[in-house]
Amino acid sequence: MSGYQRRVVDHQLDELLPVLPAISIEGAKGVGKTSTALQRSASVFRLDDPEHLELLTADPNRILQAPEPVLIDEWQRHPPVWDLVKRAVDEDNRPGRFLLTGSASPRTPSTHSGAGRIVTLRMRPMTLAERWPPTGQAGVSLSALLSGERVDISGSTDMALGDYVAEIVTGGFPGMRSASPTAQRSLIDGYVDRIVDSEIREAGYTVRNPAGLRRWMRAYAAATSTDASLESIRDAATSNEGDKPSRSATRPYTDVLERIWIIDPLPAWLPSRNELRRLVKSARHHMADPALAVALRGLSAEALVDPDVPHQPSERRGLLAGPLFESLMALNLRVYAQAAEARVHHFRTRAGQREIDFIIERRDGKVLALEVKLTRTPDATDGKHLRWLHQELGDDLLDMVIVTTGGHAYRRDDGIAVIPASLLGP
Repeated sequence: MSGYQRRVVDHQLDELLPVLPAISIEGAKGVGKTSTALQRSASVFRLDDPEHLELLTADPNRILQAPEPVLIDEWQRHPPVWDLVKRAVDEDNRPGRFLLTGSASPRTPSTHSGAGRIVTLRMRPMTLAERWPPTGQAGVSLSALLSGERVDISGSTDMALGDYVAEIVTGGFPGMRSASPTAQRSLIDGYVDRIVDSEIREAGYTVRNPAGLRRWMRAYAAATSTDASLESIRDAATSNEGDKPSRSATRPYTDVLERIWIIDPLPAWLPSRNELRRLVKSARHHMADPALAVALRGLSAEALVDPDVPHQPSERRGLLAGPLFESLMALNLRVYAQAAEARVHHFRTRAGQREIDFIIERRDGKVLALEVKLTRTPDATDGKHLRWLHQELGDDLLDMVIVTTGGHAYRRDDGIAVIPASLLGP
């Protein structure tokens, strides 16, 4: 496909498809799953096309007779195809037979179990490394930081706060990025409309109160990068209503939005290799892309960075932009960590005395700790929780990082690596 922009997940597919019979690429609509899968497919069944869906429903064995690899796009539109692929792999497990893409997880868990036959890869919106391909500037690899070796921290970038805010507002959905700013806003607003008007219904949930769902999503967006309780989000969404909907009425919002990959909660870190105690266990709230949170809250780039914008006093700038910048880094780190076979968490003690934005855990339990600061140059107090964690974990802490909006990557005297967000890659 001419002009295709390689994604981080492409490197995983390059490694896995030659040795695995079936791979399912899953994530929110518009993240680029189909474009990526098309790079490797010899035949395609698009199940969001009524004609393709009817043909496959009438004769499921068509996918067994098509040239391989066979791409089954939006497979969740016809869940029986998942079991068909499982049976086909049971009978013939040659590598590279099937690629599936899905924008929703079926309601029946057993239907979605590949039981080792179908390997699932999560695909998220574009990271900064994918939006801004390398231009000769040195960078820092997350995989290298996870290696446990003393990584050289160097490099420079021209990117500043305004550039990051522009990326937060624009988002990482490939099909929206080439449009004009006005068109981008319309596209993201339309994306939110489709979630409410059609995507949730297609995932098997009936929206009886669309206005209430929008208010709930807006309240969830306002809770970005916090671990606010779902009860407090419900209260915020219904603050002007005399009779609040019950918890049972709003709980399905969380379930279905997670099933269609629109909300992307970040789990708390519960270490297994040390004696840290009294940790918060609730997830931290994030949407699939911080641009969705911006759209739901009716914000703009100007509102995030300009202290003179009406109704947005200067002391609010950090309160608005900071959580969204952290959410942008959550997106980046989860993509990079997946490529390194690691998992991303957040860390906070129950009383809030200690808090670290991101803990990235290797398979052996050793971790990398990162804090995100909306500043060009962190001060001496920034990183105190990282230094505390180093004392607690010793060699189990692989490295300490502060991610900034600054222009240079370097290592401080206290051992903490300071890395501009645009210089951190997979």
